[in-house]
Amino acid sequence: METLVEESISIREIRVEDTQAIHDIRIAISEEDAQVDFQKLIEQHVSEGDGKTSLVAEVNGKVAGYMISTTLYAGFGIGKSAWIMSLGVHPDYMGQGLGLMIANRICDIYKEKGVRSIYSSVMWDSIDVLSFFKKLGFNRSEFINLKKDL
Repeated sequence: METLVEESISIREIRVEDTQAIHDIRIAISEEDAQVDFQKLIEQHVSEGDGKTSLVAEVNGKVAGYMISTTLYAGFGIGKSAWIMSLGVHPDYMGQGLGLMIANRICDIYKEKGVRSIYSSVMWDSIDVLSFFKKLGFNRSEFINLKKDL
């Protein structure tokens, strides 16, 4: 496993050209994600721009991690807030702080925009993802996730 050196890491806004790299990261993490249309999701984020903060981390010029998020302006009793929709770090770079770098940058950007809360949803048995969010200072929110199977 390669050790990350801060000088070799670049964090920047997501671009449509990052779609394949993000898809490859998702597949490396979970084969189940092969059906997700990241092209459409990323195109939407790039074209809509304002309110959407999505970043990638490049290591030596290669996309190694990403986070896709959006701003919410109203909903069920909360004011302006943000929602982390998707994140991933290629397994070759996991455990080296890359995801934390991306997430901290996202938090800084939202703080500058006046966002006071960031939300996400995690499967109850995803211990590694729960641990990641805990390191960032996330706790249980006042919301309960609801689901209806169709």
